[in-house]
Amino acid sequence: MSNKKIPVTLLTGYLGAGKTTLLNYVLGNQKGYKVAVIVNDIGEVNIDASLIEASGVVNQQNDNLVPLTNGCICCTLKTDLMNQIIELAESGKFNYILIEASGICEPLPIAQSITALEDESQTEFPSIVRLDNIVTVVDAKRMYDEFMNGEALVKENLDEEDIENLLIQQIEFCNTIVLNKVDEISAEDKAKVIAVIRSLQKEAKIIEANYGHVELDEIFDTYNFDFEKVGMSAEWIKALNGEDEEEDEHEHHHDHDDDDGDDDDDDHDHEHHHHHHHGEGEALEYGISTFIYHARRPFDRLMFEDFVSSEWPRAIIRSKGLCWFSTERDMAFIFEQSGKQKTLGEMGRWIASAPKHKQEELIAQNPDVKKNWDPVYGDREQRIVFIGHEMDKEAIIKALDACLVK
Repeated sequence: MSNKKIPVTLLTGYLGAGKTTLLNYVLGNQKGYKVAVIVNDIGEVNIDASLIEASGVVNQQNDNLVPLTNGCICCTLKTDLMNQIIELAESGKFNYILIEASGICEPLPIAQSITALEDESQTEFPSIVRLDNIVTVVDAKRMYDEFMNGEALVKENLDEEDIENLLIQQIEFCNTIVLNKVDEISAEDKAKVIAVIRSLQKEAKIIEANYGHVELDEIFDTYNFDFEKVGMSAEWIKALNGEDEEEDEHEHHHDHDDDDGDDDDDDHDHEHHHHHHHGEGEALEYGISTFIYHARRPFDRLMFEDFVSSEWPRAIIRSKGLCWFSTERDMAFIFEQSGKQKTLGEMGRWIASAPKHKQEELIAQNPDVKKNWDPVYGDREQRIVFIGHEMDKEAIIKALDACLVK
């Protein structure tokens, strides 16, 4: 076997988006590639594998197909997956590996497993593969119904609960998007769907398709995948990172010495700066916009959680950022929402909670912290990016302001 690393394309996308159809198309048009397929299906029903076998292109007897049947590759099957990839790569029978992730998988953990195989120092496995491309297949019509058409979400079952969350994770972490079934929607609706995709992720290449017909060289051997670049390509990351420069000139500072900030009753209210970001033109044409909520004072945790659970506007597609609460002053939390799914988790301690000498050391190491340091709150802040369709920005700001401790 040659020393050339075998390229791997990871195929993600929600159930029914057309991954299997695309897979069958690829297998029927291999053009000199000898493709090994790893299929990861859900539960007992081996749907994907049986469909692929039925297409007559590939079956288990000729070792092309390795179904991973017991669960999701992003958790239980991490080592199975790695062993499987190595086995296929070392067999010498294949020069390309295509992994179809289950529709319920987030792509990031799978990408981490595969990229670990690229570097022998990171793992006991030999370095014989490289992750070439992460391709997300999106059903254009379903995406339109989910994000641009409120009525579609009346069906409150588990699938609906999770579909938007997964769609968003899959769109944010990939470098090629196959927008499938474009014939099923009008040109204007397609433009709206593309605007939603771009509001979440601007970097990925978008390929429009029907029946999963995609030229092989668009998704194979592209050398497009770069973990760091893809990891930073989500628009919420860019919006949060790009905010600092603009904000610096408006930042409203106070000359307080008290580090607990509890008796501050001045105009901290007025210091959030809500800027629109990126693509004002095209995106706003369809009512899609982005803004950042920023405030210094802590949230009342119960009020914030009440707003999130019972008053959260349907118009918000995605939000993510840092927040803090009056009852847990030392802890930075990360709040995240995609679709209906919302989570709040501990992120680590604020620098302002450290002893003075340690604070100075940490600030010296990080110029951004110094630039954004507040005399009262230090680095503590609420900074949450919102991406949505027809959002009432002022109402969202007002509701969040009402959760701030006076």
